[in-house]
Amino acid sequence: MSGFTGIFDRRGRRRLANATFVIVCTLATVVALVVLAIILASLLRKGIGGLDLAVFTEDTPPPGAPGGLRNALLGSLFLCSAAMTIAVTVGMLAGTWLAEYSTDNWYAKTVRFINDVLLSAPSILVGLFVYVIAVRPLHSFSALAGALALALIAAPIVTRATEDVLRLQPRALREAGAGLGTPIWITIRRILWKASAGGIITGALLAFARISGETAPLLFTSLNNQFFSLNLLKPIANLPVTIFSFALSPYEDWQRLAWAGSLLIAFTVLSINTLVRILASKRRRT
Repeated sequence: MSGFTGIFDRRGRRRLANATFVIVCTLATVVALVVLAIILASLLRKGIGGLDLAVFTEDTPPPGAPGGLRNALLGSLFLCSAAMTIAVTVGMLAGTWLAEYSTDNWYAKTVRFINDVLLSAPSILVGLFVYVIAVRPLHSFSALAGALALALIAAPIVTRATEDVLRLQPRALREAGAGLGTPIWITIRRILWKASAGGIITGALLAFARISGETAPLLFTSLNNQFFSLNLLKPIANLPVTIFSFALSPYEDWQRLAWAGSLLIAFTVLSINTLVRILASKRRRT
């Protein structure tokens, strides 16, 4: 009888522990969702009020004057596009080498370790590093330095995505190319890259979403510009630094533009992440 009682006691304790764990996890999820809802509600309430046609057609104004965020929007798009060009090129080549050419030696392990470190490196440290190598020697902030800093943040993501998706490709694809006498680099370019295109694009989109709202590295590299400019060797306007500057200002018109810019960045990141989920679900179905 005492044995049955002990079994029931153990079952009761396990059920109680399980119920407690489920309740704690549920409460944590609810708290996180409530906080997120409050943030999004504040962003929508204050950001929509600042959105108008002038935001997309006029450059950033001086205090008290009408204006918009045209130069900052175009500057951010230019910076992110230049950074992604560098990051996708370097990341695809590095990921391909890790997946197809490297062996499990110390050099490959070192490359993977450094890539993993860069994945979680604070963006401000990346900005400081680029400041030392690209800003101080030229004695000027520049769009080129900003693009380089963003590329260093995005490249590890593309590298990891490329390596992982190439390793998932069936060995039969490689054997088919080798059976036809095709060099390995042609097999990679014409067969493996095409088969892995969905995963690589997904990684690139995640990298773009990662860098689209970065402020700290741009403060050390491209800084900002009140006017529209695409000169790679000069400071360039960009949305994150403009939001940072306008949000700290005492002028209500600048603060209104900062909220509008924040809403645009949030909408962009949300749209990219939604697109990534759609692409990932399609890949799983196929």
